[in-house]
Amino acid sequence: MSNFKRLYVEALLAANWVAPDWQLLEKTKEGGWLLERHSMTERLKACCRTLTVEVLGLHEVGKEVLSNNERELLGDQACLVREVVLSGDDTPWLCARTLVPMSTLTEREQDIADLGAVPLGQRVFNQANARRDAIEVAHLVCDGQALLARRSRLWVNDKPMLVSELFLPHAPIYQEEG
Repeated sequence: MSNFKRLYVEALLAANWVAPDWQLLEKTKEGGWLLERHSMTERLKACCRTLTVEVLGLHEVGKEVLSNNERELLGDQACLVREVVLSGDDTPWLCARTLVPMSTLTEREQDIADLGAVPLGQRVFNQANARRDAIEVAHLVCDGQALLARRSRLWVNDKPMLVSELFLPHAPIYQEEG
């Protein structure tokens, strides 16, 4: 998985995030995925028999590592970084990188640091007050393939997290509806 991590996580780190053209994107099949405001986990689960999570990395970074945009969205503080791959029926569909400010990992949210193979969306969207905002999109080229990505801020109990998601080549976002 180290090549996988190098290829896809590094692509997320290098992404040029832009605000989407909502009116234009809402009319496309991909737009439904990129603009999803609820749980991506649930959306992916609906497309397979088994959705699994493999943790690629879990580590802390100092606030100096964050970009100016990340600081604007999360605050100026150290974060826990969680990097995972979600696979549907053993096919990698999504590479995700989440920045979780240390202030988010308090009280009821302490368990987010210990999710392991539990999808973040499953944990976050079990809360009645969970929400998603600040959705941005990117077009990336990985290993010669044009891929779509999105970044959004999740809130749980008024505590933020920043999730970057890269839709891998065999993800349902690219499949013909039928």
